[in-house]
Amino acid sequence: MDTFLIKAVQLIMALSLLVVIHEFGHFLFARIFGVKVEKFYIFFNPVTSLFKWKPKKYAGSLGRIKYFTEEAKKEGEADAEFLKAEADYEKAYAELEEARPSSRLKRMFKTEDPEKIAKAEKAVADAETELAKHIKVRVARDNDDYQTQKKESRWKRFWRHTEYGIGWLPLGGYCKLGGMIDESMDTAQMKQEPQEWEFRSKPAWQRLLIMIAGVLFNFLLAILIYAGIVYATGEKYVPFHEAKMGMDYSPAAHAIGFEDGDIPLLADGKALDNPGEARMEMAQASEVKVLRNGKDTIAITIPSDFIFRLDEEAKNDTLPVKFMAYRFPAQVTQVAPGDGASKGGVEVGDRIIAIDSVATPTLFSFLTTLQGHPGDNVKLTIARGPEHNDTVTKDVQLSENAKMGIGLEIDPSAFFKASEINYNLLQSVPRGIEMGTDKMVSYARSMKLVFTKEGAKSVGGFGSIGAIFPEKWDWIAFWNIAAFLSVALAFMNILPIPALDGGHVLFLLYEVVTGRKPSEKFMTNAQMFGMILLLLLLLYANGMDIVRLFMK
Repeated sequence: MDTFLIKAVQLIMALSLLVVIHEFGHFLFARIFGVKVEKFYIFFNPVTSLFKWKPKKYAGSLGRIKYFTEEAKKEGEADAEFLKAEADYEKAYAELEEARPSSRLKRMFKTEDPEKIAKAEKAVADAETELAKHIKVRVARDNDDYQTQKKESRWKRFWRHTEYGIGWLPLGGYCKLGGMIDESMDTAQMKQEPQEWEFRSKPAWQRLLIMIAGVLFNFLLAILIYAGIVYATGEKYVPFHEAKMGMDYSPAAHAIGFEDGDIPLLADGKALDNPGEARMEMAQASEVKVLRNGKDTIAITIPSDFIFRLDEEAKNDTLPVKFMAYRFPAQVTQVAPGDGASKGGVEVGDRIIAIDSVATPTLFSFLTTLQGHPGDNVKLTIARGPEHNDTVTKDVQLSENAKMGIGLEIDPSAFFKASEINYNLLQSVPRGIEMGTDKMVSYARSMKLVFTKEGAKSVGGFGSIGAIFPEKWDWIAFWNIAAFLSVALAFMNILPIPALDGGHVLFLLYEVVTGRKPSEKFMTNAQMFGMILLLLLLLYANGMDIVRLFMK
């Protein structure tokens, strides 16, 4: 399968899972508190849907719909008439705004026509009267539906009265709640009297829990995934203190003071042990202390833009080391028959310690030295034997891309003592909580960097997200990335931006503290502002992906 396709499939699978879990959190708590969920959609569906289904009512796709009963068909026709009446009202109101500008600034530059204003006001009144008729019919139907639900079993009542669908625009999803101003911008229902089954009729604490539920479920999903990973695979790594040769570092790390062979000790006073977790802690720290030459403790100041330097390095496929890697010998694990190494007498188990008298004590130094000899005949110095005490030299012909036909050991546990932890089911849960919390804290700390000049340049959209998935299918890697994205989605959604869950939470907290609800007009304007802001951010992030693509 093509590399791009593999990454795209993984991205779509991960996003679909995260959206479903997030929206199900809202759905579950809404139904627990008796709020009607009108629609549950994966991805957005402007104009049309890839698929939609309402149990016992209808199913359809791409504008085509099949009703299961005559009653359902009549309801569909009534809904179409309601939407037309709503559109007519919005059009008439827009024309009135054009004839009689609401803002003082606009009135300064426009002469009003009383006759045109009167005509527009009448059109609005007529459209509002027509819309009110349809709203009345819709309210009556919804109340009848609510009474019907009371007679059903709890299970049927829970799920049967919602339209489920898949949109065509993969920018998220939504759970449309009755009596709430959300991304659907359906304000017509807000003109009717509040109903018992509507979101706005519920106590503030219930509405708060409904809005927090999506974020909560994403965080719980991340914990569940991390717990499942450690339960299935355990954890195996070489602790820093067991890596006797220290670590190799990338050019960006060298530039701020790290030296090959340094062993990380502390990041802002926190002891470092597991390299998998230490990389981000070191990149985000103000100071890292390392053990140098086995005796000296050296403090290295970490600049605020270091994480961006590492991000740039990560995009360079030619660098053997990204930030840091275990330092261990270049040991041969495979020899391809007929290639240069095989013809030159290289054997499995050999350690290559020099190329043309240039010392290569580590895998990193071997790879970088080898790159400088494309097509050359080189003299390899090899450590051989059970203890690698015997030294031999071999002449090897390299290919035009500096290859000799060998496989190399890349597992540091082949050279150093590893820590291996296996978890049972009960032990995996607290470890999952710990990992999820650490990722959340790390992500929150890194968010402040987005507001710097370098951070703004590093922002990416779907292309950047897709790029972090592996080129070959790896379920462990997939679930690790999905868990991280779930944490990121939870954090981003709780930000106090209108149109996000955090915006709704902010307004609800205001209501809880003051005892007053924000006005409907304020909520509508805030929702519109938030949606415009998010759209601009989305365009910017994906635009940066395109810019980086052409700058390669």
